[in-house]
Amino acid sequence: MTIAIKGLHHNAYRCRDSEETRKFYEDFLGLPLAEAFEINTTQTGRQAKVLHSFYEMADGSFLAFFEAPEQPFEFKDQHDFDLHIALEVDMDHLHAMFEKGKAAGIHTRGISNHGFIDSIYFRDPNGYVIELTAKKGEGAMDNSKAHAVLRSWQAGKAA
Repeated sequence: MTIAIKGLHHNAYRCRDSEETRKFYEDFLGLPLAEAFEINTTQTGRQAKVLHSFYEMADGSFLAFFEAPEQPFEFKDQHDFDLHIALEVDMDHLHAMFEKGKAAGIHTRGISNHGFIDSIYFRDPNGYVIELTAKKGEGAMDNSKAHAVLRSWQAGKAA
């Protein structure tokens, strides 16, 4: 099967405050602010007051945020299982960021051994869990049994 989707361009999330968000993603994580623009009118002609900002990763993809103060949104501390953003780093950087997070007083968890990767976790100013993950060895996921595991899960739910 040929996959037509080339890769991730960006994922977009809401943010409470664009400058708070910039401090975390650019100053702490090291992702440069690559673009920001205001949206005053939507494509359908609605008036808006939104800032859309983009933070670039090494592969050319982006994390993006919308600050939309006039549009209601429930910011809450997300649970890892509900929403988290996982970003790949090398093992040395993972350990350095673990220490940097602790030293900066940022809520930092880990290092978690997931078999093929190790991970650490932070919480950004918007309540999102940010996972930094580093591959171990070959770092490959075992896709040979993925469908069987999914079928077993579905069968267990039906029982």
